[in-house]
This record gives sequence, structure tokens and C-alpha cells, in this order.
Amino acid sequence: MASEERVSFGSKIGMILATAGGAVGLGNIWRFPYMAGQNGGAAFIIVYVGCVLLLGIPCMVSEFIIGRHGAANTYRAYSKVGGGKAWKYVGLLGVLTGFLIMGYYAVISGWCLQYVYASIMGQLHGNTDFVKQYFADFSTNPVQPVFWLVIIMLGTHFVIIHGVRGGIEKASKMMMPTLFILLLVIVVCSCLLPNAGKGIEFLFKPDFSKVDSGMFLGALGQCFYSLSIAMGCICTYASYYTRQTNLLKSAVQICSIDTVVAILAGLMIFPAAFSVGIRPDSGPSLIFITLPNVFNEAFTGLPLLGWFVSLLFYLLLSLAALTSLISLHEVSTAFFYEELHISRTKGAAIVTVSCTLIGAVCSLSLGDWSGLTIAGKTLFDVFDFVTGQIFLPVGGFLTCIFIGWFIPKKLVKDEFTNWDTVSQRFFGIYLFLVRFVAPLAILAIFLHQFGVI
Repeated sequence: MASEERVSFGSKIGMILATAGGAVGLGNIWRFPYMAGQNGGAAFIIVYVGCVLLLGIPCMVSEFIIGRHGAANTYRAYSKVGGGKAWKYVGLLGVLTGFLIMGYYAVISGWCLQYVYASIMGQLHGNTDFVKQYFADFSTNPVQPVFWLVIIMLGTHFVIIHGVRGGIEKASKMMMPTLFILLLVIVVCSCLLPNAGKGIEFLFKPDFSKVDSGMFLGALGQCFYSLSIAMGCICTYASYYTRQTNLLKSAVQICSIDTVVAILAGLMIFPAAFSVGIRPDSGPSLIFITLPNVFNEAFTGLPLLGWFVSLLFYLLLSLAALTSLISLHEVSTAFFYEELHISRTKGAAIVTVSCTLIGAVCSLSLGDWSGLTIAGKTLFDVFDFVTGQIFLPVGGFLTCIFIGWFIPKKLVKDEFTNWDTVSQRFFGIYLFLVRFVAPLAILAIFLHQFGVI
């Protein structure tokens, strides 16, 4: 049987760190803080945690069930669990989504490496206008972003070709603890700055007047995207889980790690921002334009410390980007080498070359090829829009319908409970959430993105 021969993670901690690494990415460290900043800090966090419980964990467990029971790449797993019917195309959509996301996500990941280099060389010193111009010049350059894109793709490729245990698990055991250490060091430095208390208060003192339908839908969307739902990552990694893995417990642990990293990112950014009088809701430009200036101003009297914190921050971003790229790469690599019956190395090479080319096109569309647009959007924005606003919600919605209404209840229950009495108590709640709450929540996310609600 293929499921019996399939390689698995060698340890529980390796499995948890690898899957958490796939979930933890720039969405936690970049998007979560500015979302919280725009929605009142602590009030947003409370709503977000509720969304993780109602949407994140049920959706993650659903992909776990399909991945482990199918014991194959995402496309074949859906096909096996669904009895070879049309549901396999939901799995194929997950593979395609992960593949396309990797192409443009690698561009942003390359930017992080450039900022590591710029921090080392002391190139980020200057006022806000200087840093803004620096980013504009770099991101539109036809060569530099592509160079860093190739570097981070080669690093990802190196990990993938060494397999699940020797590559993904081993790398995760090194990178995830390092990521946490870097995060904690920067948090401490940030919280020791003058007036940092205002930032800490902003993060942890709820302002419930900010809670409205827009904020709730924003938290739902952030939860959905932050946990890498419907990208194929969770399903693919679950195919390497052993029969002894408790899926509910693992989902809770992974979602907890993901949420803690997001909150720590806020604790890293807000105290520093408040210390120099920068608004914490400055949007997506936060990490590449606002924060370099924050580090410069916050540590004016200690320039060496400012340089050190800036370097650590962009190293942290690069690690978070790399762990996500590894999980996205594995989705497509597993698909190619299993479906085409080729070696892992050849499958990985197909993905690396293809996604590097996609990334190069996306990068050039921000500069020399900016005139090449579709419906007024650059190619970079097209990839972001199609995958993020269409493919992900559609894939997540159909997965919930698949698990909740199509797969035999006994199969779902056996996988969910692992014959564990504690998990059995929660099965009824899980099934209700995945049948009714999660699909409606994802539908709301989808409609909200297009301004329907």
C-alpha cells in the first residue's frame, strides 16, 4: 500500500515545527501588525483568536484528515478520499494555488534578503523619504530583485531535494527556534525604548468601540490566510503524518504557535513605532518603508544597536519567508514527482525553475514591464488577486463542503478522534463548525473582498 510505504516525519516536534513553519510567514510578521494597527490593537486580537477557534482549527483539521487518509500529494489525496470523483479537482486547485503563490511570494521574500544585505552595509540610514525612495528604486530595478529571488529559491530547492526528514524536518528544527529567538530579542529591545509602554498598552488594552462587521471580516480573512488554508501546504504535510498523530491536538498547537508569533510581532513593532511617534496603522508599507526609519530614530543614541536590531528584524523576515516557501515548494514537488513518476530531485527542479520564471515576470511587472497590465493590474497584482481573492476562498469553501457533507461521517470521525476519548468529545462541535460555520465564514470573506458585504 502506498500509505504504508510513504515517508513520515521522524519526530512529533519536527512535524509540529515543519507544519507551523508552513503557516508562519510574512502574513504573521507583516500583515497581522498593520491589521491590528488599523483595527484598535487588542480588540482585533481578541476577535482574531475567536476566528482561529471557529474557522482556523476546523479548516486545518479538515485538510489534515484529507492529507493523512489520502497519504499522497494534495491532488491524489482528494481523489483517493473522494473515490476518484470530481472532488480531485479541488485538490488540483490547491496545488495550482500553492504553485502560483510561490511565484510572487518569492519576490517579496527576495526583498527581505535585500534588506538583510542593506542592513549589513548600513544603506538604510536616512529619513522616511530616503527609505521610501530606496524601496521604490530597488523594487523596480530589473536585476536586483530577480537576483535575490534566485538566491532564496535556490535555498528552498536545497532543503526540498533532501526530502522530508533530511530536508524539511531538519531545516524546520533549526529555523523555527531561531525565528523565535530573533523575535524575542527584538521584542525585548523594542519594549525597552522610551515611551514603549504606549505601544504595549495599545496592543493589550481592548477598545471594543472598534469592533464592527468590517473588523470581524478582516480578522476572519487574516486568520484564513495566515494559517495557509487551501494552499495545499497543510494537506501535503499531513500526508507525512503517522497514524499516531492526534490531528485535533496538532491543529491546536500549530494554530497557537502561529497566533503567538503574530502577537509577538505586534509587540515587536508597536512599542518601537510609538516610541518615535509613528502611526501603527501605516499599512502594507510598514516593514519596508516605515520600520527602517523607526529603527534609525528609536536608537539614535545607540546607532550600533539600531543597526543590530534592523539586521535581526530582516533576518527574521527572511526566515519566516523561507519556511513558507519550503512548504509551498513541497506541495508542487510532491505533485510532480508522484504524478509524473520521476525522482524528487527532478520534481523539485521543475518547481524551482518554473516558479523562478514566474517570480521574475512578477518582479519585472513592477518596473520595466509595468505597462503590461490585465484589467488595470500589473502581473504581480494579478497573481496576488487571483490566488488570494478567488482560488483560496473557493478552495477552502469546497474543502469544508467535501469534509462536512460528502465524505462518510465514519471516515471523518475515525481520522479526527484517533480513537482518543478527549477528541471524541469535540467531534460533534467540529462537524457542526465545518458543515455550517466555516463555509459561511469563508463565503463572507469572499464577498467582503469584493465589497458585496
